[in-house]
Amino acid sequence: MEINKIKGVIEAILFAAGREVKMNELMSALELSSSEIIPIVESMKAEYQEQNRGLQIVNIGEAYQLCTKQEYYEYLYPIIDKRSKPNLSQAALETLAIIAYNPRVTRAEIEQIRGVNSDGTIYKLLDYNLIQETGKLDAPGKPGTYGVTSEFLRIFGIGNLEELPDLPRYKLDQNQQIVIDDIIEEKPVDEEELEALAPERENEGLEVQNNKEEKGEDV
Repeated sequence: MEINKIKGVIEAILFAAGREVKMNELMSALELSSSEIIPIVESMKAEYQEQNRGLQIVNIGEAYQLCTKQEYYEYLYPIIDKRSKPNLSQAALETLAIIAYNPRVTRAEIEQIRGVNSDGTIYKLLDYNLIQETGKLDAPGKPGTYGVTSEFLRIFGIGNLEELPDLPRYKLDQNQQIVIDDIIEEKPVDEEELEALAPERENEGLEVQNNKEEKGEDV
């Protein structure tokens, strides 16, 4: 099968599915290996981007999905969905971040980190399909654990949790409150600047030595 036809088949599958399509599904439909499919899909992603298309192909774990680009959301929402636009509260965002950075976290652990009851927030995130129950913890009471869904990955435009940005460094103050440290980049050493400063440092050393000699101090 020629490349252009393969691209057409992949596009048709992703469009008709309306969901993330796993690699093994594409392999079965195309009768090709993953090593053959991946570069073709990657070239399609680049073409969508270069041609300023309204669609994009995104990675969601080990799957692909055909989606509209985020910048066109405001034009689509009034037509596709007449409901009021859902907004996540600060509490929901905090809870969602805790779950994203701590897979298989329990409700008690979430509340310990936030310091407040989080039942309502967790129910809302479950209703939005941004988080899901991932099992039971092997601990007294068998508490349930939570993790983010593929819908979370799709909405936030990341392929997997490893693409989440690094958390800033922090420390606790005397009240056990988190204090963010300023991350200071170390300035690279300029060898020419060091060489220019070397004579000045030598002169400073000689001046100190002369002063000590005048005062009769040991050098």
